[in-house]
Amino acid sequence: MSRGSGKGLSLKDKLDGNELDLSLCDLNEVPVRELAALPKATVLDLSCNNLISLPSDFCSLMHLVKLDLSKNRLQQLPLDFGRLVNLQHLDLLNNRLVTLPVSFAQLKNLKWLDLKDNPLDPVLAKVAGDCLDEKQCKQAAVKVLQHMKAIQSEQDRQRQRKLQAEREMEKKREAEQRAKEALEREVRKREKAEEKERRRREYDAQKAAKQEMEKKTKKETVHTRKPASSSRPPQPPRHKPSWSRSALRVLLFVLFCIFCTLAACKLTELQRQPLCISVNTLYEDVVAALQNHKTLQNMLQHNSHQ
Repeated sequence: MSRGSGKGLSLKDKLDGNELDLSLCDLNEVPVRELAALPKATVLDLSCNNLISLPSDFCSLMHLVKLDLSKNRLQQLPLDFGRLVNLQHLDLLNNRLVTLPVSFAQLKNLKWLDLKDNPLDPVLAKVAGDCLDEKQCKQAAVKVLQHMKAIQSEQDRQRQRKLQAEREMEKKREAEQRAKEALEREVRKREKAEEKERRRREYDAQKAAKQEMEKKTKKETVHTRKPASSSRPPQPPRHKPSWSRSALRVLLFVLFCIFCTLAACKLTELQRQPLCISVNTLYEDVVAALQNHKTLQNMLQHNSHQ
């Protein structure tokens, strides 16, 4: 096995029963694939190397019971370190750890823990204690597990509260969205009703205007007909022109002609013509007869008064 990577040499040469000693190998990384091929190696010693971090697939080595990572330069452990559920003994002495992953609380079989000489968070350092003997290291394992379980519980509660808050927020958003949609539906419904009512009023107004126009027209028609029939007396039925009217017209025409002839014979030079002489003579005779008739009437009227 070459130094640095841990590859190139079979790990079986380092295996002693169930113990695999890879300490003081100047390792920069852990040969996880080769270790996974040795499930018999339940005790793994990686102390006194140059490990800065553990790969995430390191947590697949669930067969490990005892793990020594002391005197490395580890700054943190993988987040799913708690998958090593069979781990009972863990040595993290003299590293650069400040905190532990929350999954550490899942190491329910952990009985021994050493966290000395790490720049731990003050709370975690106080919980872990000094681990100067077997008893203190066992107490450190119990107290740290309890502490990490409390942190995990608090994180779970926070996560639950966060999820609950998110659910409530989502419900609130959904309720607001439903309220908004309901309001929009109500607005559209109201606008539709208002539009319908407006069209109905326009229709009623047009219908009323039409009826009023028809009524006014009818009233004017009745008004123009009724006074004519009431103010004027009933007219006698018109008869077709009769023969009497024709005779009257002829008589008037004849009188007009006689008048014109008489005027021509009296007032013009035609009075010396034989025809006009006869007309003038006839005229004088008629005038004399009318005068005699009038004289006779006056006499009779005078006698009647006496």
